[in-house]
Amino acid sequence: MSRKALIAANWKMYKTPAEAKAFVDAFLPLVAWHTRDEIALFPSPVLLPTVVEGCKGSNVAVGAQNIHFAEEGAFTGETSIVQLKAVGGTHTLIGHSERRQYFAETDEIVNKKLHTALKHGVVPVVCIGEVLEDREAGKTASVLKTQVTGAFAGIVPEAAKPIVIAYEPVWAIGTGKTATPEIAADAHRIIRAEVATLLGADVAAAMRILYGGSVKPDNATALIGLEEIDGALVGGASLKPDSFTAIVKY
Repeated sequence: MSRKALIAANWKMYKTPAEAKAFVDAFLPLVAWHTRDEIALFPSPVLLPTVVEGCKGSNVAVGAQNIHFAEEGAFTGETSIVQLKAVGGTHTLIGHSERRQYFAETDEIVNKKLHTALKHGVVPVVCIGEVLEDREAGKTASVLKTQVTGAFAGIVPEAAKPIVIAYEPVWAIGTGKTATPEIAADAHRIIRAEVATLLGADVAAAMRILYGGSVKPDNATALIGLEEIDGALVGGASLKPDSFTAIVKY
């Protein structure tokens, strides 16, 4: 089954509004006629209005790096799905490894956020992946299966179509290490098989699974070109229009 790749930029906690506007102004003309893949930018919350406004009418979507599972409430510092939609955001990352590592996000929290995103028609990019200790102990498959099962609890096949998974080998994020294409493809096969077990073969065959972990212009083709890999979640290399464009045009 043909799956349209998604190339996503996770800007993490970088850029001011002026810098974000400058990026969008430089980037959009470079990818204006690019229809092969979906493109999405994930800026920090204070940048969302600037980036959404800058991308209006373009082929580039904009999403949040995180949402709360509650629609509103006394959750200081959080962003609700209602607020995201109100400013024009259409996507959200859920369960990024840094959220899990630094903010104690669990599979249960990821699952609640996934349900909220689907309820409100926002495209969820659910991040999963193993740490170095898991990989060295031979636990990669078990960790990935557990994270997929936890994230998808209570999700029915009919509701799963918008879901995107991003496989992030945590040991390869910001370290300069990259999973070899073979390692990445094997992890993607494990994830897709688990989705098939939970939601059926048809849902699994249609679901996009991205690779995230030190994706750069010089390794993008080798990774995204694989049959099992349906795009990339890009960190540092997405901060400059030229390097991100090179990845988009892998």
